Amino acid sequence: MRKALILVAIALALTGCAGNWGWYVVDPTTPKGYTNVRFLLSGLQYTILLSATAISISIVAGLLVALPGLSANRALRWASRTYVELVRAVPILVLVLWVYYGLPQITGLTIGVFWAGVIALALSDSAFQAEIFRAGIQSIARGQYEAAYSISLNYRDTMRYVILPQAIRRILPAIGNQIVYMLKMSSLVSVIGMQELTRKANELVVTEYRPLEIYTFLVLEYLVLILIVSAGVRWLERRMRTDER
Repeated sequence: MRKALILVAIALALTGCAGNWGWYVVDPTTPKGYTNVRFLLSGLQYTILLSATAISISIVAGLLVALPGLSANRALRWASRTYVELVRAVPILVLVLWVYYGLPQITGLTIGVFWAGVIALALSDSAFQAEIFRAGIQSIARGQYEAAYSISLNYRDTMRYVILPQAIRRILPAIGNQIVYMLKMSSLVSVIGMQELTRKANELVVTEYRPLEIYTFLVLEYLVLILIVSAGVRWLERRMRTDER
């Protein structure tokens, strides 16, 4: 919140020096500003829902991609590596456009803007999540596997009760960074018409002709949102460290 206030002060100072005040468009104390602020904030629910759905799917998919990559089977390792390299090499914006405009032509299915965005974001993020899980699992000492097998746990239970709980504690900061990154990347879905934060700001700029004020407000929206998410991730890290003691 302190950073947000500093940013507002800088923006106000810059506008004041230029002698071209236009903050009335996002001033909630005026009828016009209140209407505009409500319009801008109306995209917040779509940004949160889109990001949360895509990130949840990508975390599960990343784990499912990472586990074959750690297998002794060469074909499974090759398939996992190929998926990661191919998906990671494609820009997210290209994936969004391909899923929305190209995938329906292949499948014959109509995909709405929300699910096109979810599929594209989850697909892209899953490759990075897979690498995070792979690194975390490989960081667990071999002795942990041997200890689990010595008490007759099979591979599945060893992963479930011994390896993954330890690995998740180690990779939580990396997953948190990836969540913040994907929150920001969700703005790219605006190009296919998703009514999220960035799309709302673009539409308001067209009608009000005040890009500095409106996009500054958009910056603050993302800043506050990401600060809240970052605080939540840090709280979860502290909670897991406490449980570990």
